[in-house]
Amino acid sequence: MRLVQVLIPRGDRADVLTALDEEGIDYAVFEETGRGDFEALVSFPVPDSGVEPVLDSLYAAGIKENSYTIVMPTETVVSERIKSLTDRYQGHRISRDELRARAEDLAPAASTFFTFLVVSTLIATTGLLLDSAATIIGAMVIAPLMGPAISASVGAVLADSDMTSRGVRLQVAGLIAAIVTAAILGLVLKETVFLPPVDIRTIPQVLERTSPNFLSLFLALGSGVAGAVSIIRGAGSSLVGVAIAVALIPPAATAGLGVAWGHPGVILTAGVLVLVNLLAINLSALILLWLAGYRPEKGEHADQARQAVRVRIATVVFGLVLLSVVLGAVTWASFEVGTVETGASAEVEEMFDDGQFGRLEFEEATVDYDIDDVLLDNPAEVTVIVTHGPNDSLPPDLAQRIDKRLSKTTGAKVAVHVEFIRGQHST
Repeated sequence: MRLVQVLIPRGDRADVLTALDEEGIDYAVFEETGRGDFEALVSFPVPDSGVEPVLDSLYAAGIKENSYTIVMPTETVVSERIKSLTDRYQGHRISRDELRARAEDLAPAASTFFTFLVVSTLIATTGLLLDSAATIIGAMVIAPLMGPAISASVGAVLADSDMTSRGVRLQVAGLIAAIVTAAILGLVLKETVFLPPVDIRTIPQVLERTSPNFLSLFLALGSGVAGAVSIIRGAGSSLVGVAIAVALIPPAATAGLGVAWGHPGVILTAGVLVLVNLLAINLSALILLWLAGYRPEKGEHADQARQAVRVRIATVVFGLVLLSVVLGAVTWASFEVGTVETGASAEVEEMFDDGQFGRLEFEEATVDYDIDDVLLDNPAEVTVIVTHGPNDSLPPDLAQRIDKRLSKTTGAKVAVHVEFIRGQHST
């Protein structure tokens, strides 16, 4: 329920009360004793979904331009007359004006936004380097990216170009700032004793953000939907903000680490993940808000908003389609990497188990093969470690025979290296 209070300008009292009577609203009127611009204060309870139609009726009576309207949430309303109101105004959607106010509150001042963003990026980057999922999630609690993402979509459906442009600017500038922050931290740490020499491409948390695939879209789309629902229903915004931040800050920080370590592949794949998630979050939030029925209050603005939303959706979908080509390539490359790594190890072990190499014993096989190698058509580097006795003969074509077998079974280019370890076994 909401409690609405409206200061009625002089001369509009009859029109306002008539509008409330036509809506079947119970109200109380108080005489205004202020500066004299208003003659009365009218106060009335109304369900969440009834705020917008009631206010539209009052705006039609001409009170908006010269009045004050206050909408307040209520803890409890005790009355047997409430049921008739809830039956008349069903649903849980907040009003257009409340939506605009909430969206503005979610997008903080620039100084606050960038302070929280930089701090959260520093913590997230540390979590990536430490391979700590808990640290990364903790950083997302303070990441302020939900506000700009939602406010941009709210501005679009309500034809508020200032809100839309501010939301877009904060998102783009915020992600660039996150990448720069992570890059600077990476450059500082890699030259100090605080971080031992490491190939960031081998860190699992980094690897997760450099192997994007179509499953990444589900997180981003779900985060956008959850963000729109949370602001429409007024619940769970903090938790949804964490989900949105998880979709954006860690991959942005990963791209920054790629800059610091000079790995173009990390920059490309993490950067694509950032863009895909950003577009998907905005697309799902925009569509849900539009489907929820939010429109500008004036007819001509509604037409403009409808056209702007269509153009915006088409633009975002086009961007997602283009980036999906990259996602598709990475998804296919990831599948190829997994297939070759699993298949090569199994095939080599099977060759030794079959006795094809006499008394030589298989110890292990390692496969150096990643997404970059698949996309650049580089061979998979397969290293096979074999033990042999002091008097065992070593087949001169062992590496070639393994290469031929793996090339046939995996369908990929391979380069086989065999390392022999001389050993003895007791009888």
